[in-house]
Amino acid sequence: MQTDSSPGGACSVPLPARAHLPAGWRDVPVLDIVIPVYNEEKDLGPCVLRLHDHLVRTFPYPFRITIADNASTDRTPEVAARLAESSEEVRYTRLEQKGRGRALRAVWSASDAPVLAYMDVDLSTDLNALLPLVAPLISGHSDLAIGSRLARSSRVVRGPKREFISRSYNLILRGSLHARFSDAQCGFKAIRGDVAGVLLPLVEDTGWFFDTEMLVLAERAGLRIHEVPVDWVDDPDSTVHLVRTATDDLKGVWRVGRALAVGALPLDRLARPFGDDPRDRQLTGVPGGLARQLVGFCVVGALSTLFYLLLYSGFRTFSGSQVANALALLVSAVANTAANRRLTFGVRGRDRAMRHQAQGLVVFGIGLALTSGSLAALGAASGDPSHSTELAVLIAANLAATVLRFLLLRAWVFPDPDRGPDTAPPDAPSSYEPTYAHDPRNAR
Repeated sequence: MQTDSSPGGACSVPLPARAHLPAGWRDVPVLDIVIPVYNEEKDLGPCVLRLHDHLVRTFPYPFRITIADNASTDRTPEVAARLAESSEEVRYTRLEQKGRGRALRAVWSASDAPVLAYMDVDLSTDLNALLPLVAPLISGHSDLAIGSRLARSSRVVRGPKREFISRSYNLILRGSLHARFSDAQCGFKAIRGDVAGVLLPLVEDTGWFFDTEMLVLAERAGLRIHEVPVDWVDDPDSTVHLVRTATDDLKGVWRVGRALAVGALPLDRLARPFGDDPRDRQLTGVPGGLARQLVGFCVVGALSTLFYLLLYSGFRTFSGSQVANALALLVSAVANTAANRRLTFGVRGRDRAMRHQAQGLVVFGIGLALTSGSLAALGAASGDPSHSTELAVLIAANLAATVLRFLLLRAWVFPDPDRGPDTAPPDAPSSYEPTYAHDPRNAR
């Protein structure tokens, strides 16, 4: 991966806080739309004319259309040059090497526009989605924006083969790279210029995987990605080689996943200033992280209780109440500790995982003592209680154990190094903040 760390480079400082572009912006085009092409002499002219007409009629800011020729061997250069001569909003640039990612990197890196976008030459995506795509970037709300053909409200016309490949690829991204965006390969994306200046040097791919790599790195760095449902009609004459593209994409998934796993990417370069992310703001009178941890603990606790009751009911069919309670608590305690470790206290990776589980089992022992004692007391009081009575007593005992469990998890199992004036300065980064390879919010 590219990790240039030259002190004077554009990547040596964090990103500035997001801000709305000035309303009177007129010095340069606000939007630069790149159309990467390779041997598109037939479709290029109608595409640019239609896009130009749409922007003139609907887009309220100055714009530019840049044709990026990927070493075409047909009449594409002649068509592109003629279009550039006929309109001051159209530019033409030629690269002597193929690759959509290479073309986007070259044009976006050289552009002076504050918002950069690209779309495929076939205009499969309805142009009415263009303004919703770039508006969140102009307003400062988001860092990147993508069109999604897989959103619930999208309307898509394409064959079953492409539908299967697209959905399978996005499932692979979710499973392997934990991607949360819905459509990596839709040829309809935009990015803020300041973000592109820092993010693009980290993107290695020069082909079709360029989009995916850019989105994965942006998401892992904590940047905001806005998704726009689009209407999309498949181009039956598309020249994309599906098998070769899929193979290259899978290689890219492996490469990026490995780089993220070993922490080889300096994602702290994409950090926003402290306070730009509302999760960085301190709440008066509330210890750091307590509100978020309480919500996470309650959600995990509710699910764990349901899981425990299901296990108890199952074990109770072939064992006594004490044995069923102990088994159900043991299994649910392991799951509860793992869930709280990841979701409530934000601890990722395998470091100290066994120690946390061991401490969680101690907390489990306390819960077992409370619930077993409650069952023993119930048995002594009523002799042969009904199953529903047992469950009611166990629920009450678990509620009491839950409060104690949270306090023990927070203070003993997953202590926050930032908590308390004697343990760390206020701005010291915490190893328990939610993070992937590196959370830019820790890079203050």
